[in-house]
This record gives sequence, structure tokens and C-alpha cells, in this order.
Amino acid sequence: MTSTSLPSGLARFNASAPAAARAALLRICASTAWADRVLVARPFAAPEELYAAADTALAALTTHDLEEALAGHPPIGRPRPGETASAREQSGMTRASADLKAEMHALNQAYERTFGHVFLICATGLTGEQMRDAAAERLRNTPEQEWRTVRTELGKINRVRLARLIEEGTMSTGRTASVSTHVLDTGLGRPAAGVPVLLAARAGRTAGWQELGGSATDTDGRCRDLPALPEGTTHARLVFDTETYATTRAAARRDAPAPEDGESGSPAFFPEVAVAFAVVPGEHYHVPLLLSPFGYSVYRGS
Repeated sequence: MTSTSLPSGLARFNASAPAAARAALLRICASTAWADRVLVARPFAAPEELYAAADTALAALTTHDLEEALAGHPPIGRPRPGETASAREQSGMTRASADLKAEMHALNQAYERTFGHVFLICATGLTGEQMRDAAAERLRNTPEQEWRTVRTELGKINRVRLARLIEEGTMSTGRTASVSTHVLDTGLGRPAAGVPVLLAARAGRTAGWQELGGSATDTDGRCRDLPALPEGTTHARLVFDTETYATTRAAARRDAPAPEDGESGSPAFFPEVAVAFAVVPGEHYHVPLLLSPFGYSVYRGS
């Protein structure tokens, strides 16, 4: 593979200054020994060479090195503020119920008491239930078995993050885009309160959508507390649950007509509105929804 046919992210990583490349590697894995071993193997002629160097560096890590790497990972279900990579990878737990999150918290504590370090799992693509079940199962391991499992899971996480670096060339200092919205009920001429809103993100046009979490509009029709977008996000999507809003509004009207025979009974012509848009790091995107019974419009506001 020639340099001109390299993925753009890998080409930028090869050409970046050593300090910038090392910082990017440490955002992937907090072990300095791992980052330094991968760094000296540059340049890479293909993604497979980078993956192989990362795996070789991982295999050489001591227990002390692994502990350093683990220090860079927050507990499942409790990503630290600004740790967008972990938040994206743990999105399956973000969407979990309060009871499931409480179970996971208790298992995290039991695991740390047993093994003396954070429970680590490659959470990308896993549901909250799968993370919980894995933690419960691994509590039965011996310390030696668990260190082997930790090394395996760390390797999976490193590969997921390296893939994003290769595709996106994320060499930034962690700036991310942010999203807010408000909903105006144009039929009533006032803000629409209580509209559930779900935010999702993806990194690249061919990537799948990752649900980040949601909120609901307040009495001013505004949704101010949507989750942060993960670093590397290229597109965001807002899904407005307009059926729930319309149902609540209809129930509040004493003169709401009963549905005719054969009708679904849903008061919403549009049961949901999904809006996808492109984002760039460092920008804020306020995307309002103007909603009427048989139409809607969206735009980028300020």
C-alpha cells in the first residue's frame, strides 16, 4: 500500500509530530509503555501494521503497565466528564434503567474489592444487561484468570479506538460538538413541553448510530441537557417522540373527540420526527423543531 492510498487518518498519524502522536496514543490507552512501543514502530504502511504493533506492545505489558492502562478507564456506567470515548463505548449502559445501573454500580464495587482495580470490558455494541452479566460472571475468576481477561479486553478496546483514529484521524485535543433544541407547537402558538428527545451520534457516513441518551423539553420547550457528543462524531441525530406529546396534549383536552371505528386512536400524524445533521468539533448546534398537526420544519438556530 502506498502512502497515497493510506486511510487519511493513518496518513495524518504517520506524519504528525511525535508529541502529538504520543498524545493520541495515550488517549487510546493510558499505558505509557504501550504508547511508546507503538510510537517507535511508525510509520505504518497499512492499518494491519498498526494493529499488529499495538497487539505486540500489549503482550509486552507488565502488571504495573496494565494497572496504568486501567487507570485511564472509568467504571462501567460512570464515565468521567469529558471522557467522550468511554461515554460512547458505554452507551448501552447509558440507556439502561435506573435499577440496572444500580446493579452495575454494586457489581463494580464488588469487583474492585475482589481484584483491586476497575472492571474492564470492551463495551462497544453491548447492552447494559450484557455488561452486568459479564461482571457477575468474572467475579468467579481467580486473579490470574482475571488479569488474562483484562489484557484481552484492553486489546479489544485499543483496536476499536485505533480504528477510529485510522478512519477519522482524530488528533485533536478533545474538542467536541454539542447539541441543543427547542420545540414550538405552531398549532397552539406556544412552546411544546414534555416532548421526549433522543440524541444519537455516528463517526463516519458508514458507521452505525450510537444512542447517547435523551431528555425532554421543559416548560419553555427547550431541551438543554442532552449528552455530550463523543470525540470524532461526524453526524448527530435527534429523534422527537411527537406521539407521546400529542397523546398527552389530547388527554389534557376535555373535549378531545373519541377515535372513529377503524382509526388507530393515535392523535399524532407524525408519531416521531428524526433529524440527522453533520457536525464539526468545537461547534454548538441548536436545532429547533416547529411542529404542527400535519407538518413540521427544522433549521439550525443560534
